[in-house]
Formats: sequence, C-alpha cells, structure tokens
Amino acid sequence: MNAPVDIRTSLAVDAASLENLYREAFPEEDLLELVDRLLREKDGVLSLVALDQGVIVGHAIFTLCGITGGSQKVALLGPVAVSPVLQKRGIGSALIQDGLARLSDDDVRFVYVLGDPVYYGRFGFQAQNTVMPPYTIPEEWTGAWQSLCLGDVAELRPGCMLAVPGVWRDPALWRP
Repeated sequence: MNAPVDIRTSLAVDAASLENLYREAFPEEDLLELVDRLLREKDGVLSLVALDQGVIVGHAIFTLCGITGGSQKVALLGPVAVSPVLQKRGIGSALIQDGLARLSDDDVRFVYVLGDPVYYGRFGFQAQNTVMPPYTIPEEWTGAWQSLCLGDVAELRPGCMLAVPGVWRDPALWRP
C-alpha cells in the first residue's frame, strides 16, 4: 500500500461518498440499491470504510447469515469497492482483513464470498462445496463460491445452505 488508510465503521453521513465510490468502482454494475439496503439494516451488517486523509476510498460489507440446520455464526462478504485510482494498493485487503478480525472476535466461524478465487484466495478463502449459496449459480462460477474458516475447523453437513437475510434474497444478485 502506498499510503496507510484509516478504517472505521461506516456512518449515515457517509452515504453520498459511498454512492460516488460505487459508481466509480462499478460503472457497469449497479450495486447502489443493494448497498443502500444493507446499510439500512439495523443489525447483522458490518460496514467498514477506508479513509485516506479523511476521504472515503474504500468500502466493504459483511452480512451475518445462518446455515440451514446449523447453529454456527457465519457471514457473507460483499460487496467490496475501492476507488479505481487507488486500486492495487492494499486498501481492499486492509478492509477485508480488518473485517475478518472483527468477525473472528465476535465468534463468527465461517465467512462466505462469491468472487474472484485468485483475489479472495489470498486471504485463505477456498472453493466451497459443503454449504451451498441460496440460489444456483452458473456452472462457470462454481469455483467463485468460497469460504474461509475463522478459528477452529468445524464440521458442516454436506448439502447445507447459506441462509441469508431478505436483502440477499434476490436471485439476480447470484448471477454474473
């Protein structure tokens, strides 16, 4: 990372900056409605911002979820956005690592993500085939469904499904 960033929990006053960040980071994909809905959740969402000299340059969201037939605390990572002019400087990594540490401190056992295996593999995420996503994802994305165990390895029954809150119950969110 070229310059250190400060990471903190997002605040309501960050909304306009986050809107600009997502428009810049994902010009071809409209994530604003999802991000807005996640930020309006009162419980179960960890929203972190990265600041460079007081300006928001990155954002990551972790949503607490469940597992059908299980009692483990788990979370879903995403979306993650970094200002395009500052990408590849470790800002996204810093946000994810900070979030993982906070979740681990809160006894979250697993974190799931649907994303680039090369990128998320750097944090220890591995292809997941025990706990399935809430919707069928395209076959070419199978390796993109990943998980990371925080702490002790826990056994999960094959065929379990990630139980997501209402915000995530849109099948379109699970397709490219």
